[in-house]
Amino acid sequence: MAVNKIFERPVAMRENITHYCPGCTHGVIHRLVAEVLDEEGLREKTCGVAPVGCSVLMYNYMNCDFLEAAHGRASAFATGLKRISPEMIVFSYQGDGDLASIGTNEILHAANRGEKITVIFVNNAIYGMTGGQMAPTTLPNQVTTTCPFGRDTETAGWPIRIRELLSSLRTPAYIARGSAHSPQWIIRTKKYIRKAFKYQEENRCFSLVEVLSNCPTNWGMTPNESTEWIADNMIPYFPLGELKTPEEVDVPTQTMIGKDN
Repeated sequence: MAVNKIFERPVAMRENITHYCPGCTHGVIHRLVAEVLDEEGLREKTCGVAPVGCSVLMYNYMNCDFLEAAHGRASAFATGLKRISPEMIVFSYQGDGDLASIGTNEILHAANRGEKITVIFVNNAIYGMTGGQMAPTTLPNQVTTTCPFGRDTETAGWPIRIRELLSSLRTPAYIARGSAHSPQWIIRTKKYIRKAFKYQEENRCFSLVEVLSNCPTNWGMTPNESTEWIADNMIPYFPLGELKTPEEVDVPTQTMIGKDN
């Protein structure tokens, strides 16, 4: 009897048991990256960079070259790797506490320089591995271990929208925000990730895909409740979709100050 295979592990993923909490969508995002690397034939020339945080052990699950960076330094590390090996596909996989806090300077300038790297930015609005503290992306009034009465924007400021911040730069780039909270958005997010890697393969531009993710443990919710919370609370503040593509940016020829055009 013929058997129709409807599921198989991507070659770009190792057969290891995950360390993530039950219901965490990090594993979903890992798989999306792995599927794109397989389908685009990029695995053999790809190197990932993971920093400190829940993403740090991604190299246990990816069947491609991987390096570990210090906290917040993954995009800077990826920049150096790409510059010495421009033929490689280089991506970083970073959380919000890492990229939007200690690594803000690195990601901002990597995007502004137009480094030909791809960044997968996982935003779950909290520090996951270190104890559920308030992150730069924690929502107003959201409770964490360091703001037990909710984030007060008068003292902590408003959550940082990385997609919007980087999209304001003049340098051409591909910037999008997807989500892992529903099957429909998982499929669409994979399309964004594919585009991001394709732009790098074509040596076009810097690319970043932000992915809204959950953290059932530190949010104090069941997995189902946490995905609903993304839809009800995160998406209104962090709207989904592509915000910048290199085709939409018209960069004039550079002229020196004081010189005639």
